[in-house]
This record gives sequence, structure tokens and C-alpha cells, in this order.
Amino acid sequence: MPIMVRGCVIKKLLFILIFPFVSLYSADINNQVKPVVYESDVSFRGCPWGTSMDEFIKKTGRPVSREEVDGLVSLVWESINVNGYTAFMVAYFSKSGLQGGTYYFLTYDLDEIKKCYSELRQEMLDRYGPTTLYDIIHSVRELRPYESSWHLPGGYVYLKVNTRTGDPVTLWYSSPELTRQLLGDRESVTAKR
Repeated sequence: MPIMVRGCVIKKLLFILIFPFVSLYSADINNQVKPVVYESDVSFRGCPWGTSMDEFIKKTGRPVSREEVDGLVSLVWESINVNGYTAFMVAYFSKSGLQGGTYYFLTYDLDEIKKCYSELRQEMLDRYGPTTLYDIIHSVRELRPYESSWHLPGGYVYLKVNTRTGDPVTLWYSSPELTRQLLGDRESVTAKR
């Protein structure tokens, strides 16, 4: 009879040791990680590429300045709020409509520059995924250019700041058409995690 008791104890010990692993495995099956899907369509201020200048102005308000260079019309707005930061905004139009836009953020000290760049970079990473051109500001005292870019099927997004030359935090969006004109034919990279 003592052998049966020991056999029973051994079975209980095996059950006690194995049960946690079985429950962890079943919990992992039930909570499988869903794949992250990033955006590949790029737009500017919620307007798709090709939006007419009049339609864009109706949505955004009157610009403070207008300039035309090489068939591309640039409209400028002051004091635009983007993610809690004040920025100048430039929208670019061709005959076929909206082709791109740029935000120039009004940041006044290195701490604010670092915070603005880092927050925008993280938002772009969350929206468009990882990228090959990706700089993190490691130190406020380190003076150098920082940049990140996303070349996607629906357009191009470029974020930069150059603390050495005093350039502001700049976020540039362009349509595939404008991107081809400016950068040439480059294959887009769809972000995957």
C-alpha cells in the first residue's frame, strides 16, 4: 500500500508541475497576437491627392501667401495647430490638384525641438510602420540633423530637424506624382512588422 501512496503523490506532483505550463499554453492560443497593419495611403490634412485648390481652401481657410514656381502653386498658412504644436503650413498644387504639403513647427528651445520631433516620429512610426531612415534624438546637447522617412505606395513622408543649422522640425508629405518628380523612380517600401 505505501507504494500506491507514493505513486499517488508522484502523480499529484506531476500534475502540479505540468498544469501551469498547460494553462499558459492555452492562454497563449486564446490571446494570439494579431498582425499590425500600417497605413500605406498618404494624404495631407485629411485631403486626398488631387483635391482642388478651392476645395482645400474651403476646408482649411484663406492662406496668407501664394507663390507659383515651375507650374507648382504654393499656398502658405500661419499658426496651424498640428498635434498641439504651432506650425506654418505650405500646400503644393499642380494643375491636377493637391500634390503635397509641409509643416514647419515653431519650436523655440532644444527641449521643445526634441519633444516635437520625438512625438511626431513616434506618431509616424505608429501610423506608417518601421522605416530604414530612422533617427532618434539621443541627447539634447548633440547638435546634428535628424531625419526619418517613409516611401509608401500612396506617397512620401519625411520628418527632419537640423539643430546644427537651426532648421525647424519639418514634416513633409508628397503625392506619388510629386515624389517621382523630386526623387525619381524609387520603389516604395511598404512597412511590415
